[in-house]
Amino acid sequence: MPKIDSIKKTLVLGSGPIIIGQAAEFDYSGTQACEALKEEGVEVVLINSNPATIMTDKEVAHKIYIEPLTIEAIEKVIEKERPDSLLAGMGGQTALNLAVELADAGILDKYGVKVIGTSIESIKKGEDRDEFREMMRSINQPVIESDIVTNLEDGIIYAEKIGYPVIIRPAYTLGGTGGGIAENKEELIEILTHGLQLSPVTQVLIEKSIKGWKEIEYEVMRDKADNCIIVCNMENIDPVGIHTGDSIVVAPSQTLNDLQYQMLRTASLAIIRRLKIEGGCNVQYALDPNSNQYYVIEVNPRVSRSSALASKATGYPIAKVAAKVATGLTLDQITNAVTGKTTACFEPTLDYCVVKFPRWPFEKFALADRTLGTQMKATGEVMARDRCFEGALLKAVRSLEIGVNYLSLKKLESKSLIDIAELLKNQDDERIFVVAQALRMGIGFDKIHYLTGYDMWFLKKIKNIVDLEDNLRRNNLTEDNIRLAKRYSMPDAVIAQLTSKTEEQVRAFREKLDIRPTFKMVDTCAAEFEAATPYYYSCYATEDEVKPLGDKSVIVLGSGPIRIGQGIEFDYCSVHSAWALRKAGMNSIIINNNPETVSTDFDTSDSLYFEPLTVEDVMAVVDKEKPVGVICQFGGQTAINLAAPLAKRGVTILGTSVDGMDRAEDRERFDELLAKLNIPRPDGRIATSDTEAMQVSKELEFPLIVRPSYVLGGRAMEIVYTEKELERYLREAVIASPDHPILIDEYMVGREVEVDAISDGTDVFIPGIMEQVERAGVHSGDSIAVYPPQHLDQTMIDQIVDYTTRITLELQVKGAVNIQFVVSKGKLYIIEVNPRSSRTVPFLSKVTHVPMVELATRIALGETLKGMGYEGGLMPAKPHVAAKAPVFSFSKIGLAEIALGPEMKSTGEVMGIGKTYSEALYKAVNGAKMKIPAGGTILVTVADRDKAEALQLARGFQKLGYHIIATSGTGKYFNEQGFPVDVVRKIHEGGTNIATLIRNGKIDLVVNTLTFGKHPERDGFNLRRMAVELAIPCLTSLDTAREVLRVFANKGKGQGYHHVAALQDYDQE
Repeated sequence: MPKIDSIKKTLVLGSGPIIIGQAAEFDYSGTQACEALKEEGVEVVLINSNPATIMTDKEVAHKIYIEPLTIEAIEKVIEKERPDSLLAGMGGQTALNLAVELADAGILDKYGVKVIGTSIESIKKGEDRDEFREMMRSINQPVIESDIVTNLEDGIIYAEKIGYPVIIRPAYTLGGTGGGIAENKEELIEILTHGLQLSPVTQVLIEKSIKGWKEIEYEVMRDKADNCIIVCNMENIDPVGIHTGDSIVVAPSQTLNDLQYQMLRTASLAIIRRLKIEGGCNVQYALDPNSNQYYVIEVNPRVSRSSALASKATGYPIAKVAAKVATGLTLDQITNAVTGKTTACFEPTLDYCVVKFPRWPFEKFALADRTLGTQMKATGEVMARDRCFEGALLKAVRSLEIGVNYLSLKKLESKSLIDIAELLKNQDDERIFVVAQALRMGIGFDKIHYLTGYDMWFLKKIKNIVDLEDNLRRNNLTEDNIRLAKRYSMPDAVIAQLTSKTEEQVRAFREKLDIRPTFKMVDTCAAEFEAATPYYYSCYATEDEVKPLGDKSVIVLGSGPIRIGQGIEFDYCSVHSAWALRKAGMNSIIINNNPETVSTDFDTSDSLYFEPLTVEDVMAVVDKEKPVGVICQFGGQTAINLAAPLAKRGVTILGTSVDGMDRAEDRERFDELLAKLNIPRPDGRIATSDTEAMQVSKELEFPLIVRPSYVLGGRAMEIVYTEKELERYLREAVIASPDHPILIDEYMVGREVEVDAISDGTDVFIPGIMEQVERAGVHSGDSIAVYPPQHLDQTMIDQIVDYTTRITLELQVKGAVNIQFVVSKGKLYIIEVNPRSSRTVPFLSKVTHVPMVELATRIALGETLKGMGYEGGLMPAKPHVAAKAPVFSFSKIGLAEIALGPEMKSTGEVMGIGKTYSEALYKAVNGAKMKIPAGGTILVTVADRDKAEALQLARGFQKLGYHIIATSGTGKYFNEQGFPVDVVRKIHEGGTNIATLIRNGKIDLVVNTLTFGKHPERDGFNLRRMAVELAIPCLTSLDTAREVLRVFANKGKGQGYHHVAALQDYDQE
C-alpha cells in the first residue's frame, strides 16, 4: 500500500488530442502511471478526450471518462467519483494548466481533492517566468537576461535596451507555440502580437538570444525524502535556437568534458531540490562551447517528451517511478522493473549511443515554411541505438520513412560548392544531409562549424561515414571495409550502390566472412546485473545476448514514427495484438522505432527490438528468432509495405495473404474484383502520362478527383473542377509516368460511410458502421465521424453489409478490413478497401466494446469467429452515440493551407459520447476547441457554388443571436435574397478590411469555402492563415458549420449536455 494512507482513489488527467508539441509520449506516461498506481492498490479514474490511445482503454483504469478536457467536465467527474487525489504530471502541459485552473477556481478545495506528485506551488514556480528567475538567482544559477512584457510598446522598448536578436516566448503555451526569434523591430512586432494573443495570461518573455550555444538536457528524479538521481543526460546536435523537439538528440552527451558534465549535474540536483519537485523533471541548459559559462533555459516540472526518450534510451521507467513517488514511496523502496534486482535510486549507465531524429510533416504542406526555430514543428520522432554514433545515426535516418535509406539526398548531388555553402546557413529539416554533402565536397570542418554550430566531434563522426563511402568506391569490397560499413550500420543496398554490385552479392560476401548482426540487451546498468526484460538493439559485434523465444513466437510489426496520416491509432493496434498473442499462449515480439509509444515499453511484449522497419533490419530479427510468422496488418502502411518483400524471402505472413492485399491495392485487379461481384464504384481511369490524363478526362464528368496510386493519408490528392485546373495539377503536383501512374475518378458529391470489419474467410463480423459529417472529398481522417449512423435507412444499411461481406470474402481477408463507401443520389458506391486495421479501430472498439484487434490476431493464428462466439453480419447498434472530431496543428506550421480536402491534415482526434447525437457532437466539438462565444460575429465568404447553402446557415446563426457579416460577392447574394448583412472589404481591397477586423478581435468565427486553386497570394488563403494565427475557428466545410450550428441551437433549448459517464457505465446498458 502507498506510504500516504489517505490516497485511495486518484483522478489522472490525460493530455487530450495529439497535436504538434504534445504527442504519444503522454499516452505512454499516462498508461504507465495508471499501472503503477493500480500496483499500489489505488483506485484509478482517468479523464482524457483522445480515443486513439491505449490510456483510454477499459483495462488501464477502473473508470475511464472520454470527455472534453474542460474545467466543467472535470468538475462533473470529481463530483460523481469523489477522488481524494489528483495526478497532473502525466498529461503534459494540458494537464498542468488544467490542474492550476482547477485549484484557482477553488474546485479542488470544494471537493477536498489533494494534488499528488509535484505540487501546484512547484508547477507555478516552474512555469511563471518571474518566480522562476528569482528562485534561480537565490541558488546562484545563471539565467538569461530577460523581461516579461504584457503589451507591444513595452516589448519594443525592452528589445532595444538589450539589443537584437531577441527570443520571444509566451507563458503557458505548448511546444513553444507563438514563440520565435526576432532579428529586428518589424519581426518583433509580428511575433509579439501573435504571442500575446496566444498566451492565456497575456504574458510574453523577451530574452537575449544565445543562438549557437550547445543545448544540453538532464532528466532528474526526486522523492519526498530528498533522494535525487540523474536518469540520463542528453545533448542536441543542433545548437540553441532550434526547439529540442525539432533537434537531433544524442544520449548520453558526447562532447562535454568531465568538468562540464559534473557542473551541470550538480546544477540539476540543486534546481530540483529548490523547486521541491516530487517525481520526474527535465532541465534544459545552454552551454557556451568556448568557455564553461552556462544558462538555465527552462525546467519542466512534469514528465515530458524528453522523459519518454530518456526512459526508452536507458530502460529506466520514469513515468512509473514518478507515479509511485507521487503516492509517497521513496526511490529506495521502488524496484527497478527492468533488472528486477536493483532499486529505483540506482543511476542508469549506458554502454551504447542513442540518436533521436524528429519526423516533420512538410510533405503534406507544399508551401509550408520549413525553417526550424523555437516553435516545434515535428509530429513525431524515431530513436536508434548502436555501439557507435555513426551506426545510431544511419539507423535513425532509415527509420524516418521519408523515402531515403541513407544520409544523402538525391537533389543535393547536383548542387555546386557555392550552393551547398549557401544551404548550410539554413536551419531546416535537411540540414544534416547538407552537412554530409558539404563534407563529401571537401568543405572544411571550421567553415561548417562556423555556419551550423555543429560541434567538431559530430562533424568528425559524419566525416568517418563519408570517408568510408570513398573507401568502398575506390577499393570495392574488402573484408576490412565491409566490417567497418556494417559496424556503422550501413545498409547492404547502399554498400551495393557504392561498389556497383547487387544487394544479394553484398549479403553473400559478408555472410561468407560470417559478418552478421548480433543483438545486445538494454539493461540500465551496462551489464553489471542481468536484466529481467528482453529489450534489444542490433549491432555488428562478436557476442550475442538474445535468447530466442522458440517455436511459439510471433513478430508484430509496429508503425514507426507518428506522422499525419499514420498516428497513434496504429500503435494502439500493435499493442493490442501483442497482448492478444500473450492471451493465446504465444510469445509476442515487437519491432518498432518510436520512443514515444506504449508499443516500445519494455513490458508490452515478451521481446522488444528497437530497429528500423526496413526489409534488411526486420529480416535480421526474423533470422535470429525464427518465429511462426509475422503480423503486418496493425502497423499501418509501414507494415503492409513490408509484407510482399518479406514473403518473397520466405517469411510466413499471418492473416490476409499478400495476394489478397495486392488485389485491394492494385487498381486494375481491384476493378476486376468489383466487376466480378457487380458492385459499383465511381467511374475512373488510369493515366501514365500528362497527355493521356487530359484525354481520359474528356470521357468523365467533372468535378474529378486526381491522385497518385499507392498512398496513405491522401497525399497529393486534389479535386479539380475544370480542365484548366487539371492542367495546373499535372504541372504542379505530380508527374505522371508508366512507373507512377495517376488515378482519375469522378468525384461523387455525397455522404461518406466507413466500415471496419473482422473476417475469418468464412464469416464477416461488422461491429459497427460510421457515417461522416463532411461530404465526400474531405479526407475521412479529417471528418467528424458518428456511430451509429444517423442518416441511413435500413435498406441502405443492408446493402452496406452485403457489399462488405461479399468483398471481404472474395479477398479472403483473415483479420481486419476497412471499407469506405459514398452514398450519392441514393446509390451506394465503393471508394476503397484496406485489408488492414484502420485509424478508426480504436474509436469503434471503445464505443462498441468489441475487442477488434484481439479477434483479428486470433484469426491470424487460425481461430474462427464462431469458435470465439461471434456470428457473421452487423452487430445491433448500441443505445448511445459517439462522435469523433479531428484536431489540427496548423498554428505550428507557417504558411500551411488549412482548407480541408482529400489530403489528410489533422494530427489527432477527440471523442464525444452521450445519450443523443447532439450531446455526443457537443462534447466532440467542445473537446476539439471549436468554441464560439454566444452572440459573436460570424464572417461568411464562400465560393459561388456554395452561396445558396451558406444562406440557409447564415439565417440559422442569426436566429441564435449571432451577427453575420460577409464579403462583397457573398454579401451581394445575401442582400438580393432578402437577407440584409453588413458587407466588409476583402484583404486586398485595403482600408478597414477583414484583416483589420480579425486583428482587432472583432470576428469570432470564419466560414470560408475554397474558390479554385491553392495559391498563397489568393485572398482566401491569407484569410484562413490569419484566422489560424490568431486562434479564431475557421470552418472550410459547410457541413462542419451546419453541425456546429445544430449543437449550439440545441444547447439553447436546455437539453442536458452536462451528463458525464465512464466507458464502464456505457457497458451496463
